[in-house]
This record gives sequence, C-alpha cells and structure tokens, in this order.
Amino acid sequence: MRLCQLICIALLPLTLGACQSLFKAGGQEPLTSTQQRWEHRAPGCAGSDCPLVNIDLRLLDDLPELNALIERELLGLTIELPGDPLPASLASYERDFLATAKPGWSSYLQAKILEQHDRLVIIELSSYRFTGGAHGIPGRAYLNYDRQLKRVLSLQDMLLPGEEQAFWQAAELAHQAWLKANGLDQDPDYQASWPFERTDNIALTFGAVMLKYEVARIAPYSSGHPELRIPYPRLNGILKPFYFPGRG
Repeated sequence: MRLCQLICIALLPLTLGACQSLFKAGGQEPLTSTQQRWEHRAPGCAGSDCPLVNIDLRLLDDLPELNALIERELLGLTIELPGDPLPASLASYERDFLATAKPGWSSYLQAKILEQHDRLVIIELSSYRFTGGAHGIPGRAYLNYDRQLKRVLSLQDMLLPGEEQAFWQAAELAHQAWLKANGLDQDPDYQASWPFERTDNIALTFGAVMLKYEVARIAPYSSGHPELRIPYPRLNGILKPFYFPGRG
C-alpha cells in the first residue's frame, strides 16, 4: 500500500522544492516569500509504515493576512465530510491526525506560488490524504491575489458586470475542447456519466484562464485533476481588461 501511495503522490505537485513560476510583468518585481516545511511521524513510531503528516508552505513576506488565508484554505482541504469543523491550525490538525491514524496513513499539504505576473499572485494549494482503501484523496484549490486591491479575487471580481453566464459558456467550450483532446467527444455514454460542471478552482495564469477540477467531478478518479484552459481572446468583453496578461 505504501508503494501505491508513493506513486499517487508522485503524480501530484506535492514534491518538496517544486519550481515556482515567476514573471516580472507590468513593471512590478515579484513578491518575496519564505518556505516552511516539516514532516512529523506518530510519536514513538519507528517502523517503515508510521503515520505521517508532511507540510510544505510558501508564504509571502510581510503579508500576514494573505498567509492566514492560505493556511485557512489549506485546512479546508482536510475536511472529509460536509459540516466537519475546520481545524484551528495546521499544528492542531497534525496533532489530531497522528493521534488517531493507523499504520500507513499519511497526509500531505502544500501551498506554493504557481505564478506571479502583472498585478497578480497565483497561489496553488494541494493536498493528499491516505486513510486506507485502494487509493488516497487528492485536493486542489487556488487563490488569485491582486496586489493593487490587496485581496484575493472572487469570480465576480474578475469579470465585467453581468458576464458570469458568458464566462461559463466559454468554460463549456473549453470542456468540449478537453473532451476532443482526450478522444471522448464522440462518446455519448462518457459525456452522460461525466457532464460539465462549474468549479471554484479558477486561476488567472499567464497562458490562459485555468479551471482545475477535483478528482471524480467531470472525469473518473483515474483521470486525476482535469484541467480546462480558456484562451484569453475568448474572454474579450467578459474578463476585466486589466486581468489580461500585459495589461495589468
């Protein structure tokens, strides 16, 4: 089972020291950051199958409110059932997980800077939790931080007024392109079983607006995290102009 875990983890962007994609655009220097990382095993356990918690954080210097939000959103990825309380802190989550974990259980949490470009800092949050069974549960979330507004953007913040429906129509076109690229556009059974859905996981990356889906949302678990990409030209008149790369 440990080998299966390692293979799954290797397929996720959770390896320590992952590259950070940084752009100097719009005349702004990239924000500086500090990495915090640790791995703790269950107290008193010395075997090869000890439960563990692995934390890897990239935090922004001199932005305590953003860092607090990063931790809170990362803790949100640890919630197993709707209605479960949010852990008070990473330390308390680690303590409670290790106190009840069985041999072989593990939890990985990572926050990294995916990109910095123009006025934006894109934070990617990742998780992987194994608590028995055939495979673990990966998670993903994104924060789009606007350096000028000094806050994380909602979808409504990104779009021109009244354009949310048009945005999701563009996302459906991106989904159709994803189906075609994966040879699924002529498979009605697949499309009926895995229809398009909206997602909160949206990132204003430099190359395209990216929608990243949780596993088993619009595709089987074996497909991992499906990624839809909306080209910026398709969002003319939909996305606020200063969120197009090179205009911020």
